[in-house]
Amino acid sequence: MLATSIAFGMFALAAALTMVRLWRGPSLADRMVALDTLLFSGAGALGTYVVRTGDTAFVPVIVVVALVAFIGTLVIARAIEEVSS
Repeated sequence: MLATSIAFGMFALAAALTMVRLWRGPSLADRMVALDTLLFSGAGALGTYVVRTGDTAFVPVIVVVALVAFIGTLVIARAIEEVSS
């Protein structure tokens, strides 16, 4: 119980710091990395919730969030590559 509470606190801190990076930028690549980090922090928090409660209903949500974050990063990376070349 204590370990999951500490983990939730760390995920909240990571999300707050990531929101600062998302807000400040300065480039599109920085914002995309921040958004990716925010999505994975959310997935980690959901994973911690699953461990804490034993309710596995959110496991497919974690998988979908991870896939959306990965695919979104690929799409933005390719867009940035097209613009810069």
